[in-house]
Amino acid sequence: MAGKNERQRRQARERYRRQQEQRVTRQRQIRKRWITGVSAVAAAGLIAALLVLFLPSGSGKNASASASNSPSASASTSPSASASASSSAAAVAEPAHHCTYTKATPVSKNVGLPPATPDYTASYRATINTNLGPITVNLLNDKATCTVNSFVHLAETGFFNHTQCHRLLTSGIYVLQCGDAYATSTTKLDCSTSSTVGTGTPGYEYASENLTNATYPGGTVAMANNGTATSNGSQFFIVFKDSTSGLNGSSGPSYTPFATVSSGLNIVQNVAKDGYSCTYPQAGGGPPKKKVIIDSVTIKKT
Repeated sequence: MAGKNERQRRQARERYRRQQEQRVTRQRQIRKRWITGVSAVAAAGLIAALLVLFLPSGSGKNASASASNSPSASASTSPSASASASSSAAAVAEPAHHCTYTKATPVSKNVGLPPATPDYTASYRATINTNLGPITVNLLNDKATCTVNSFVHLAETGFFNHTQCHRLLTSGIYVLQCGDAYATSTTKLDCSTSSTVGTGTPGYEYASENLTNATYPGGTVAMANNGTATSNGSQFFIVFKDSTSGLNGSSGPSYTPFATVSSGLNIVQNVAKDGYSCTYPQAGGGPPKKKVIIDSVTIKKT
């Protein structure tokens, strides 16, 4: 009898495990792309905003602050999902001489694939021209070559033109997220669960770079992803206040740092002071009250 009861318990545990795996798979399929990060507010002990593209749940190794919604797909608040963007891809020697970009959906705007052979010896400066003024960044081509190659491609093909920065996080993780062409300059950003904003890709994805000992001080520009190390696309975020503890999960850094702001960070900081208009129910943070529209991104190559 004892043996039979043990078999039944094992079978029940196995059924439960399979159900959990199926549930997680379904959640991942419907999740929005955001950045994820989890931190715990030391003073209040609150779990706050998970960041980014997706919504994993996450439990940061230095959990330090962050909000607490329970996002789902995007970088969320404290999501319910669970995968933290820290699955890592094999490290590639930088600067990379070859880049691999694979198809991805949903496609918010199709501008083709970047060249597979990057100009790894070049230096690039990008100017993000917004309705609030220019934000100039130095691209780290020698450390995140394929990411820079993609960003330059998206800028030069007009992918970012007339899009809005759709997500602001101001607790534990301090970032402004941009780069989804579903968020056009005329899109009314709200916190409806039916919104496609935050889910968009440029039609391709690629692996993370420059993660070894990565930190996220104010002025860092990094890629958002959907919880895996090969899901970088067009969405990126600008860190306006040190967010290293909030963004470094239990497995270490998960978001590719590919640029640093050289001027215009005050624009993002002023946007952050006004806060956001509503809270994304599954991702945390929300649309900034002060609208940030990217008119264009220009690239200077030297």
